[in-house]
Amino acid sequence: MKLSLKRLFGRSMTGDPNLAEAPPPPSPRSAARKTALVSLALVLAIVGALAGGYYFAMRPVTLKIAVGPANSDDVKVVQALTQAFAQSKGFVRLRPIQTDGATASADQLAEGKADLAIVRGDLDVPKNAQAVATLRKNVVVLWSVPGKGKKKGAKITKISQLAGRRVGVVGRTAANVNLLKVILQQYGVDPAKVEIVQFPASEVAEAIKAQKADVYLAAGPVNSKITADAIAASAKDGGSPTFLAIDSADAIAQNHPVYEASEIPAGTYGGSPDRPEDEVKTISFSHHIVARKGLSDTTVAAFTRQLFAVRQQLLTDFPQAAKIETPDTDKDAVIPAHPGAAAFVDGEEKTFLDKYSDYIWWSLMALSATGSIGAWFAGYLKKDERDNNSHLRERLLDMLTTARKSETIDELDQMQAEADEILRDTLRCYDHGAIEEGALTAFNIALDQFHTAVADRKAVLSSLPQNLQRAGAQFRAAGNA
Repeated sequence: MKLSLKRLFGRSMTGDPNLAEAPPPPSPRSAARKTALVSLALVLAIVGALAGGYYFAMRPVTLKIAVGPANSDDVKVVQALTQAFAQSKGFVRLRPIQTDGATASADQLAEGKADLAIVRGDLDVPKNAQAVATLRKNVVVLWSVPGKGKKKGAKITKISQLAGRRVGVVGRTAANVNLLKVILQQYGVDPAKVEIVQFPASEVAEAIKAQKADVYLAAGPVNSKITADAIAASAKDGGSPTFLAIDSADAIAQNHPVYEASEIPAGTYGGSPDRPEDEVKTISFSHHIVARKGLSDTTVAAFTRQLFAVRQQLLTDFPQAAKIETPDTDKDAVIPAHPGAAAFVDGEEKTFLDKYSDYIWWSLMALSATGSIGAWFAGYLKKDERDNNSHLRERLLDMLTTARKSETIDELDQMQAEADEILRDTLRCYDHGAIEEGALTAFNIALDQFHTAVADRKAVLSSLPQNLQRAGAQFRAAGNA
């Protein structure tokens, strides 16, 4: 039952006009209310701390991604991803860093200047790089062009026939030259006996027309426009390119794990007859999206999740986006998968609560313990005030007995004044939180009984003749003497 301080202490003693005219003592602030406010403040502080922690843990993160060269499909794909990530308002945003190529991108990652990078799997991958996704797979295409005029000679149909020949490599990257050397060595052809010439992608068609090489090598996606245009240029003027199969693809993959045995399907590059007419065996390698080893697992998992979520949006402009694949999460993978990406792939990605539940639990336990210790310490500091009030209550009970035997109204008035002081002290203790509502209720019972006893005794004394009152007072004074 709720306790009303006004109802408990607002009463006046019957028959005492002075007390009746006195205003009721001011109502103190409830200790229970104070406790409730403190508890509410503590809860709000905890909620605020959790909300702040969640905000800082889940606020958008911008990752720098190194990609190159300029105007390449890789740069265009990354730019499209950057826009898609921004529009989706996801956890991860991207900031492209344009480089001269895959090697330069790898260097940016190794030096810690980039968080992510697009690298070729057959190049030296930085030690701090971990795979996040396979951006695309590339196949090697080797074909010979029939000679005309001064260049007319025996038709080249095998890689072993390349000694003493000129091979044109599409693209300026040294990686493609190294790739050609790996193939030549597998077939016992000394690379030093092969003249290797590199042509920018924009000059390949003219180089083929001018018969600047006998055989050409291109590396890129199966549906690469650059490769398709170069082969189409080789077929002009009635010529028909001859595709050179890499029959030892399995052996190359065995000796160089960064490569895989692959095939070029018949008719991949169109034409009539089909180019090629039959399936051609070759090798392939991948372009990977890699992340810095120290990058947060949560961040990488979020990036991987967003990457595959927006992949379908890129298909219209970049059909090769459909080839984006998850990384190899096996322990013996050539490029080890980043733990964050592996968690996404394996379905073990942790949510915010999964990751921080232990910290939240222990924080709540610590706050609870701190609150209990604080409450005990506050109670300990008020022990003297509480003990003193307990003594005053006992004094009130003693006055209750004395009031029933009092012989004069003056003595009752003195006890009433003392009771008023005890009341003030009790209200002050309650206001300070030194005593609780139960103790206040007990005090009210004692005070109510005291008021009744004083009122009853005054009524009895007032009914006696004045001479008997004086006689009683004198007798009592003599007894005390």
